[in-house]
Amino acid sequence: MTVRFPAEWCNTDLGEYRECAGTYEWYPYDSVPPLDPARFTGSFDWLGGPSGRPSSVVDEVEILGAAVARVGLTLPADFLTYHRDERLALSLDTVSPTGCWQNFSVPIPSPVEPGAYLVRFFRDQQDCVMWYLYLRPTGETFVVHSWRDFEFELEEDHEAEPEEEGMEGDGIRWCAPSFEEFAHRYWVEGRIALAGYQDEPLEDPQLSAYAEHYLKHRSDE
Repeated sequence: MTVRFPAEWCNTDLGEYRECAGTYEWYPYDSVPPLDPARFTGSFDWLGGPSGRPSSVVDEVEILGAAVARVGLTLPADFLTYHRDERLALSLDTVSPTGCWQNFSVPIPSPVEPGAYLVRFFRDQQDCVMWYLYLRPTGETFVVHSWRDFEFELEEDHEAEPEEEGMEGDGIRWCAPSFEEFAHRYWVEGRIALAGYQDEPLEDPQLSAYAEHYLKHRSDE
């Protein structure tokens, strides 16, 4: 059984460019600016590329990688590149306007798809939303988010079985085809939001081009 998850992007407002009904909103994925997948090669050039120096969480990453290997899966290369490197790791924490932070979970069996696993890597400070790698035994990997803490649920019920076929995601929402694409969108949106809070112009072309999508959409309505 392969589950097709609803596609939604979860984040906060972008000031004048995008409204938000609360701390977070779940936006239809086709409403957010398109990104060029050819740009995301694992180099993270948009963050200046790897420094070659180990990050403060490199030991945690190695422990996580070993745990994932024990269930027969592999962490994606872009995820490893980001978290192992001093310059790259924690870049999302730095720009998070809602106080989100890097936080790894153990590999968690998917509640809806036998053989697949979730690995939490980023969470809201009040646990309003959590982001996970979704790892399939086929090697397919993507990013999802949920308001559910699946690690806590696993600890509460070690004997839980995957739910019956036909369940549609069960609180899981697809939000990016790769870790790097997720990281880029979150990083751009974080910088736009922070610039708005500080009443600063969007001087970086990456940010202004992203924001222009919302201005154009508004003018077309």
